[in-house]
Formats: sequence, structure tokens, C-alpha cells
Amino acid sequence: MSEPVARLTGHAVTGTRRLSGDVREAVLDDGRVVVAKRGHAPGAAAAEAAGLRWLAAAEAVPVPAVHGHDEDWLVLDRVPTGQPSATAAERLGRGLARLHASGAPAFGAAPPGGPSRAWIGLAPMANVAGDDWASWYAEHRVLPYVRQAVDAGTFGPSEAAVFERACERFPPLAEPPSRLHGDLWNGNVLWDGREAWLIDPAAHGGHRETDLAMLHLFGCPHLDRVLAAYQEVTPLADGWVSRIGLHQLFPLLVHTVLFGQSYAAQALAAARSVSSG
Repeated sequence: MSEPVARLTGHAVTGTRRLSGDVREAVLDDGRVVVAKRGHAPGAAAAEAAGLRWLAAAEAVPVPAVHGHDEDWLVLDRVPTGQPSATAAERLGRGLARLHASGAPAFGAAPPGGPSRAWIGLAPMANVAGDDWASWYAEHRVLPYVRQAVDAGTFGPSEAAVFERACERFPPLAEPPSRLHGDLWNGNVLWDGREAWLIDPAAHGGHRETDLAMLHLFGCPHLDRVLAAYQEVTPLADGWVSRIGLHQLFPLLVHTVLFGQSYAAQALAAARSVSSG
């Protein structure tokens, strides 16, 4: 790991420490500390680098700076550590509103320089552009994961039919594409006391309510303050609370594919709520 870090930063590595899995901390000869991540698949490092740069370009929410990447490794600034605070949560809410408002060329648009075959966590994710949110969301963010769950034996034909019926009831949600983090669960929000930083994006063009639905699904410190501050900058459309389950279909199905039966019941319940709503 030291060799790619040295090559990508232009500085010798004087020490390393494993943080988790294939994520390591490295101390450079000028005293700076960076984080090196090994990509889990070809192109994964490039996809994450493109996503982080796209989010950073919005100048809305702090993200770690990218020092460089190759086929296997991505090298980033280390994010400061601290505790969540109400003030930081409000900054996050306002920043997310500005991030989403910075826009994307289309639903499903990849970050500039990012691949169309990307990932959300360890699951594949297709960045395929679409003009109509409802049909794009069904075709590229719901049904691919239903099919993978069927292939794995987690869902049978009757369960798959529940999701197909839900897709037929997706509302049009006529808003322009937003610039999404795309995997906005609590583990990808790091707090330094003053700010909340976003890491590990699955960035793409999508509907802004999807990012907020992920925060609801997996929890977020001071979430009420995050949402209140968001609404001060860019109010959400009427009825957005009733659509949280609709937007949670995507992360719940991804988790069903990655982790199996433990998330299948939640995903089915969300699909049934969409069908009956």
C-alpha cells in the first residue's frame, strides 16, 4: 500500500495503520495523514474519485479531497473526527439543499469522468440517463435489484410481483434532476464537531428526496435539525413525508441483495405501502 500512496501523493510514507477492511491510514513525510482505500472491483476507485470531485465542485458540503487514484487504490484526505452537534446538523441540512440544487444533466447521470457501471457499496449500480423520474427509478433503481434477489432465491415470483405493481404506481415527481450523494446512510456522514462530512458516495443524478429518505431509514443525529435547515434553503414538495417509503425501496433492495433475508421484509413492506398508497 505504501508504494501507490507515495506515487499518488508524491510523498514518502512514514507509517501506516489499518482502519477497516481495505481502508488504511498513511502518514506522509511532510506530516500529513491521508486515507488509502483499495477498490473492490475494477473501476471502483475511479468511480468514487469522480463522485467525490463532483460533490466537491458544488461547494456545498465538505467531502475529503482526492489526492489521486489508480486501478486499485484511491487516496484521500483524512476527515477530522469529532461529535455530532445541532449546529453541524443545521450546516449539513443547508449544505445538502445546495448540493441537490447544483443539479445533474439527467436522472441517472454519472459524475463527469465517472463510469456508467458504478457501485453502491459492493452492489453494482447502473448510471443510465433518463428523462422521466418514475420510469428511470423503476428500471434502474428498483427492478434490477429485485431480479438479483430473485436469482439469489431471496424473493420468489409472488414477491417480485409486489415490486412490479409498486413500479406501476410511481408518481411522476416533476422536479429537475438533483446531484445526489446516492448512499447517504449515517455511516457515510462523519462529524468533526463543527461540520458533517460526506464520504463513500454513489453519486448520480436523481430525486433529492432519495438522499433524505436514506437518512430517515438508517438514522442520523439531529435529523430534525438537518431537515428544518434544508427546508429553509429549498422547501420540499407537498407530501414528501408520504413518499419516504417510495424512495427507501432503492436502499432496502440494495441491502437485500448484499445481506439477504434480513432486509427482504422491509423492502416488501415498503413496496406494499407504495402499491396501496
